[in-house]
Amino acid sequence: MEKQNHSVVAEFILLGLTEFHELQIFFFFFFTIIYIAILLCNLIIILVVKLDPQLQSPMYFLLVNLSFIDMSLASFATPKMIGDLISKNKAISYEGCMAQIFFLHLLGGSEMMLLVAMAIDRLIAICKNYKNIMSHHICIRLALFSWTTGFVHSVSQMVFIVTLLFCGPNVVDSFFCDLPQVIKLACTDTYVSDLLVIAFSGLLSLFCFTFLFISYSIILITVHHHSSSGYSKAMSTLSTHITVVVLFFGPCLFIYIWPFSHVFIDKIFSVFYTIFTPLLNPIIYSFRNKDMKKAIIKIKSKNVSSRSAF
Repeated sequence: MEKQNHSVVAEFILLGLTEFHELQIFFFFFFTIIYIAILLCNLIIILVVKLDPQLQSPMYFLLVNLSFIDMSLASFATPKMIGDLISKNKAISYEGCMAQIFFLHLLGGSEMMLLVAMAIDRLIAICKNYKNIMSHHICIRLALFSWTTGFVHSVSQMVFIVTLLFCGPNVVDSFFCDLPQVIKLACTDTYVSDLLVIAFSGLLSLFCFTFLFISYSIILITVHHHSSSGYSKAMSTLSTHITVVVLFFGPCLFIYIWPFSHVFIDKIFSVFYTIFTPLLNPIIYSFRNKDMKKAIIKIKSKNVSSRSAF
């Protein structure tokens, strides 16, 4: 049946990460473990922050939002990718493909702006009077702004891709649908579409990455001037944050801005920012935090005490 956008393609075929059977089996178990770890780590953060009254602060509110986005970002395509590794039918419906594109850019755009919001939170905490500026109400606004930015960004991408004509071929050389790969399959001239992808996705990534780099630089300079002893500690903490930022934004900038695309490299980068970054974020931003460690130990001790009481 012909679709509303006059496309004759009913489904797309996802080639996945590799065609080698042995690697497919290895990747199946490897990414299954990674995906479970992502869900567990981020759920622990959400539950610990909710259960511990001492963690009811703006910073941890933003961390909870980050954990929720990371779980969602890892879930929009990873379960299907894992299933496709042991399945002969690697097809995805047209509607499913469009949904993957929508949620990828919704969650990706939201996480970019949320990382910016977290950098603003840390910048105010170190350089300004934190209690007089930041509040739970302000954090809610920052979180809403992040989600709104992600939604507007995603809708802006979908507006022009759903109008494209797809009449074959329908093979996507990746493990999920994304704009650069799907646009290539359109039966019309995609020069304008390619420019729009760069304008909306590439520039958003570049703006957020530049803002984060400047923010972290200001934090390091401020700490260095005020306390030489605290500089090494801040440098250690921020270096891990910067590592996560580079791992998340680097692939995005390469995929959406770099003019010379290579399928194998694009796949590796896609794995980084949709699977490995959601795993690294809770480790970097939360589990290395002293207050979070204390809260986990306290909750664990309470559970052990309550069990021993019975």
